[in-house]
Amino acid sequence: MEVESLYREPEPERGGIDWGALEFVDVFKIYVSGPVETVALRGLDLRVEPRELVAVFGASGSGKSTMLHLAAALDQPSAGDVRAFGRPLGRLGDDELADYRAREIALVFQSGNLWSSLTAHENVLLSLRFAQVPKPAEAAEQALGSFGLERHGGRRAGVLSGGEQQRVAIAAAAARGAPLVLADEPTAELDERNEALVLAALHRLREEYRSTVVVVTHSQRVADGADRVVELHDGKTVR
Repeated sequence: MEVESLYREPEPERGGIDWGALEFVDVFKIYVSGPVETVALRGLDLRVEPRELVAVFGASGSGKSTMLHLAAALDQPSAGDVRAFGRPLGRLGDDELADYRAREIALVFQSGNLWSSLTAHENVLLSLRFAQVPKPAEAAEQALGSFGLERHGGRRAGVLSGGEQQRVAIAAAAARGAPLVLADEPTAELDERNEALVLAALHRLREEYRSTVVVVTHSQRVADGADRVVELHDGKTVR
């Protein structure tokens, strides 16, 4: 069975403007704690093209995690617009935001973010049911096979290696047909071999499943394998 993708080509605005997959337009994010204000993003401008794999570099505190949270609509900017495929996320209603998080984005964290007591197959299946993907059992089995995990489908996630857990999380994103995948340091705890396998899986997301991939990383190998590298410093891009 071919997994149906939720990817939608960006609809041009009047005047023939082509939207990117993910855009930050003069975005500021300020956290306030009592009298203290912390500026995490200061006028961030960034455009990620559809089906691009972008690596985001930056020191701790440069705004990388804040950028991902805004892209996932887990937080709102203090000023500016964050757009996903042309839609300003700040203008979506609660139901639309819930649908966006469940069906149109996938998050891959440093630890894999799996339910350790569930099997690899059950973890993917749970993600598909939240996204209301048709024939979820079949889609989960196909995705695990596509990422070389067919032998591990019945194993509990808690006993899988770090690299295997990350690939299960990526397989879940693929099975959902998530058009936008946001990965936060997905190879930070992996050796060189497993890092290469995870990077190959991210490329497969882009090439075979038509996903746009944004990966925050400190790994030079991941950066070298990306289409483009974006460096953040003090809440804005420097390259």
